Amino acid sequence: MNAAVATRDWLEDPVTVLADAAVPLYALATAGLWLLARPYGNQRWKLASASALIAAALALAANQAIAHLWMRPRPFSEHPSLTHVLAARTTDPSFPSDHAAAAFAIAFAVFAFSRRTGVVFLAVATLIGLSRIALGMHYPSDILAGLLVGLASAALVTRAGRPWMNRVVALVSRVSDPLLRPVWGGARRVASSLRVFP
Repeated sequence: MNAAVATRDWLEDPVTVLADAAVPLYALATAGLWLLARPYGNQRWKLASASALIAAALALAANQAIAHLWMRPRPFSEHPSLTHVLAARTTDPSFPSDHAAAAFAIAFAVFAFSRRTGVVFLAVATLIGLSRIALGMHYPSDILAGLLVGLASAALVTRAGRPWMNRVVALVSRVSDPLLRPVWGGARRVASSLRVFP
């Protein structure tokens, strides 16, 4: 996959642009789920957003522990003549992939609250994982391990940690709901005017 991208200019540019843009946009989309919840309304999207972010943090912490047990070098260090590096080099261990672990933790956590939205997040997480292989930064097994770490982290947060997450979301909502209520009111007025004047 890495060689296929690196030897085709028409493919290399879109993949590198996608890889650079996907992570920040994915993080913004995750935080943006909080905004989907109507102030003082159903907490599902707030729970999805908060659980996803906590699961990602847990997955990254788990990766640090795993990396201390096995310091697997990056593909470009182990196979310099076979790997085309298309991103900034790093000295972090290759296994498991931090990008994959965080992305899949977010996706599986969102999936626990909405299958339809979760499938979209899973598709993007898969693209992020594949892009890390294409850029020469990870082996496929690093991405698979990241997926498993992400799944375990999301399951822990959305199942065992659900009562704790309910309390955290209720506490943060006390601050965010008064601030977001005027924004929601303005958005509803704009939506109403657009329906009246197409």
